[in-house]
Amino acid sequence: MRVVPVGEVDIATVGQIDERLRELQRTGHKRFVLDLRQLRYMDSSGLRLVLAWDAAARQNGISFMVIEGPPAVQRVFQLAGVLDQLPFRTS
Repeated sequence: MRVVPVGEVDIATVGQIDERLRELQRTGHKRFVLDLRQLRYMDSSGLRLVLAWDAAARQNGISFMVIEGPPAVQRVFQLAGVLDQLPFRTS
């Protein structure tokens, strides 16, 4: 199931994205794609969300992929040093 946040992922919006992913998981979905292409901004709360879902997916046998966002969004992952640790794809 693809989740596509639009605009900004920050402390004010990250809970909505997390709840949407949890809702999908509760209804039995086992494959998740977090599509970041429509974002213009993401802060550390978005980074924590992606890292948490990646860890949970690995632990629970769930498929979790992240579609790369624009350069400003990818920079957050680069600065955190986690680009090589996350399951990114370009589209």
